[in-house]
Amino acid sequence: MKQEFLLGNGAIALGLLEAGCQIMTSYPGTPSSEILPEVVRFSRAYNLNTKIEWSVNEKVAFDNAFAAAISGKRAACCMKMVGLNVAADSFMSSAYIGNIGGLVIISCDDPGPHSSQTEQDSRLMARLAKVPVFDPANPEEARKMIKKAFDLSEEFQVPVLLRPGIRVCHARQNIKYNDLKSNFTKADFKREPSRWASTPKFRFFQHKELNAKHVKISEKFNRLRPYNMHNLQNNKSYPFGIITGGVPSSVVKDLFEEYKRFDIPILKLGAPYPFPEKLALEFINACNKVLVIEETDTVIEYMLRDRYKTLGRLSGHVPMEGELVPEKIKKVLNKTLFDCKLNPLSDNDSSLEALELVQSLELPLRKPTLCPGCPHRASFYSIRKALPKAIFPSDIGCYTLGSNLGVVDTVLDMGAGITMASGFWNAYTQDGIKKSIVATMGDSTFFHSGTTGLINAVYNNSRFILVILDNHITAMTGMQPAITQQNRVHGKKGNPISLETIIKGCGVEYIKVLDPYDTKNMIKEIKKASDYVNDPNGGIAVIISRHPCVIGFKNKAINKKIEIKITEDCDDCGFCHLRFECPAMYQDKENEKTEINPVLCAGCGVCLQICPKDAIKKVK
Repeated sequence: MKQEFLLGNGAIALGLLEAGCQIMTSYPGTPSSEILPEVVRFSRAYNLNTKIEWSVNEKVAFDNAFAAAISGKRAACCMKMVGLNVAADSFMSSAYIGNIGGLVIISCDDPGPHSSQTEQDSRLMARLAKVPVFDPANPEEARKMIKKAFDLSEEFQVPVLLRPGIRVCHARQNIKYNDLKSNFTKADFKREPSRWASTPKFRFFQHKELNAKHVKISEKFNRLRPYNMHNLQNNKSYPFGIITGGVPSSVVKDLFEEYKRFDIPILKLGAPYPFPEKLALEFINACNKVLVIEETDTVIEYMLRDRYKTLGRLSGHVPMEGELVPEKIKKVLNKTLFDCKLNPLSDNDSSLEALELVQSLELPLRKPTLCPGCPHRASFYSIRKALPKAIFPSDIGCYTLGSNLGVVDTVLDMGAGITMASGFWNAYTQDGIKKSIVATMGDSTFFHSGTTGLINAVYNNSRFILVILDNHITAMTGMQPAITQQNRVHGKKGNPISLETIIKGCGVEYIKVLDPYDTKNMIKEIKKASDYVNDPNGGIAVIISRHPCVIGFKNKAINKKIEIKITEDCDDCGFCHLRFECPAMYQDKENEKTEINPVLCAGCGVCLQICPKDAIKKVK
C-alpha cells in the first residue's frame, strides 16, 4: 500500500488508472489541466500500457475516446466546462449511440469564475445530453467515483460524466493506493451501421432506449450509497433540512460538525442525474422546509417537485452567481435558519469579521499581467504603435492580458479573434467605411479553433491583419506542448505541424514571420500589412510573431540577458510601467523617477526600444 498527498486532479488520474482506463485524451484548461500529466506520471511509474494524448481541441479528444470505447476499451477524456461546449456535438450524439467499453467524460467546473469565461454548470449540459452525472465532494470521492462511473457506463452502455469543481481539482488529500496494473482488453469493433452510423429514423429508437435506461439508472441512484444518502431517523419529522451535493456538501458537513448541529438532516446527492426521485421524495416529505445548496446552477432545485417547501436560488436564499465559499454558505444557512425561526449556527461570524478587517486595510490590488520579458507584451506594443485607432478582437489565452495595454477590445471564446474580425469587417464595409482591424490569437488557439474561421474569412474576402502570437507552447494552462514543436506529453517525438503551411493552406498569401523583440521592425511590418489589406488586390495579412515563452523556454527565449539602467533623463512619465506594463519597472516616489527591480527583470532589453525619453540605457 502506497500513500501520497495528491492534488484532486492527481486523485482523479489515479482513479482512472485503477479503473483500467486504456485511452486518455484531453485539451488543457484550468482547472482540469493537471489530470493528464498525472496520468502520465502514474503510467510511467508502473510501466502501464495507457495511450495518452493532448488533443488539438476538446471535440477531437472526445471523438478519439469515443472510438476507443465503441471498440470495447475503457476510455476517458477530460476538459474544463467551457471545453465541453466544443465537444458538445459529439457529446449529445454519443448518449443516443452508446458505447461498449466504459466512456467517462471529466468536465471540471470553475465557479467564481477564477479563470474562465462563464460559471456554467456541467450538470446542465449532462441533463441536456441525457448523460448520467457524478458530482464529487473531495479528491478521494472523485477517485472512487471513477470506478463507479466506468462500471455504470458499461452496464448501461452510456457515457458518464464526472463533474469535479475547482475545489476538488485543486484541493489536496492524503490518498492510499496499491500498485497499478495494465488493462489488456483488446480492441474489437463490431460493425453495426444501424447503431454506429445511425440515420434519424434509428436515432428516434435510440432516444427511446436511452429514456428507458434513465429510469433504471434513476432507480439505481436511489440506492447509491455513500454518494446518494440521507441521515433521517425513521418516522421522524423535521422543521428544516438541507439538500446538497458536490463541494458544498463537504462545506455543510464541516460546518455542522464544527457547530455540533445534529438536529438538521442532510440529503447528499453525489450522483444527481438521472435524478433519484424516490430518495429525494422520502427526504422532502420528512421536512417542512428544505434548503438546496449546490454549485453553480439550479439542477437539484429544479428537479424537486415541491416548490412550496424548497428554498434556494429561485427563492432568493442562495446567491445566483459566484462561488459558494464556506463564509458564503454559513451566511446563507444563518439567514435561512433565522427565516425558519430556528437557531443560527453562531451569533458571531469571525470569518466575516476577518474579511471586513482585510478590506478596511485598503491594500493595493495587483491585477493579472504578462510575465516579465513576455514576447506578447512586445507584440502588443508594436501593434498599438503601428495602428492605434484599429479595432482589436482577441482570444482566450495569456494574450487576453493585452487588454492592459489597450490592444484587446473583444474576447468571446476560443477562435473568435478571427471570426469577430470578419464580423467587424462586414459591419463597417456595409457602411462604406474601411476600418483597420488587427486580430490576435495564440498558436495553440489557432490550431484549436482558428483555422475554420480563417478559411471562412478568406473565402468571403474579409480584410484584416491576423497576428498569431507563437510562443511554442500552451502557456496559460500549464505549459503543455504545442503541436508546432516535436515534444509530446510523454516525452515521445511527434510530427510538428508548420503554422506557415497551415495558414497558406487556408488560402492566405501574405505571411510574415517576425521576432516581436525587434519592435521597430514589427511596427514597420504591421504598417506594410495594413497597406496590403487596404489594397484592392490585397487580402488578409497574417503576421506570425514568433518568440519562445520566457517561462517554458528560459534559456532559449533570452540567450544573453541585457542589463539596463535608468538614467537621470527619466522624468517618471510612467510609460514603461503603466502603458508598457513591465512588472520589473516601478515608480520610486521618493526620488520621483522609475526604477528597475532586478529580481523581476528578465533581461529581454525590449524596454530600451520603448522609452519615449530615451532614459533607459544598456549597461556596458
